[in-house]
Amino acid sequence: QIQDLTFLIKNYCLTELYLNNNELTDISDALKHLRALQILLLHNNQLKKLDKTVKELKGMISLQTLNLFHNPLAQDPDYRLYVIYFLPSVQLLDRKSVTQRERESALHLYDRKRSCVVQSIAFGKRVNTPLATAVGSSRCTQPARRLMMPSDNAHLLCSFCRIPFENPEDAILLRAMTRSLMEFSSVDWNKVATCQERRLENKVEEPHEKLTVQFR
Repeated sequence: QIQDLTFLIKNYCLTELYLNNNELTDISDALKHLRALQILLLHNNQLKKLDKTVKELKGMISLQTLNLFHNPLAQDPDYRLYVIYFLPSVQLLDRKSVTQRERESALHLYDRKRSCVVQSIAFGKRVNTPLATAVGSSRCTQPARRLMMPSDNAHLLCSFCRIPFENPEDAILLRAMTRSLMEFSSVDWNKVATCQERRLENKVEEPHEKLTVQFR
């Protein structure tokens, strides 16, 4: 059974590595150079330190399949969410697919501030929250506050300009206020003269009534 991984030092191009069913107690400085690795099986070993183990694997941006079960570190109550958060490329963990709900739970557990910002953005739907208050989820509720623009002329910038905000929630609120606006205009076309009628009458056309309604 393998106890040492020094033989892997020069194997930079490995894409699959099967180290399960051994006596490994620590993988520090032994695998981080394997950046092309896609499949890594480490189950049934003696790995005890979750943070050190995950730190060693962080550079593996192509890692999709990872097994760590039947190691002492897997007894940590937040073990699965910890791995999912710090190794976002992993899609199959311990023979079980990583779900979107698990990714959201991991984000909320280890990066609560970012989680609040992400949950405050609506994609493809309206957020039924008054614009006078901060847009956010029930877990991120804050007292009503005034939107702090970065400069006096910021309102002249288009919605595609990148405005530097000190508080990310200010950017979210501005986005909600500018992009959620809908405008409908109505004109009675029966009262609008055609080109031929305007030439025959030969007079200045009066402005027509136009009804415009805006919704948020």
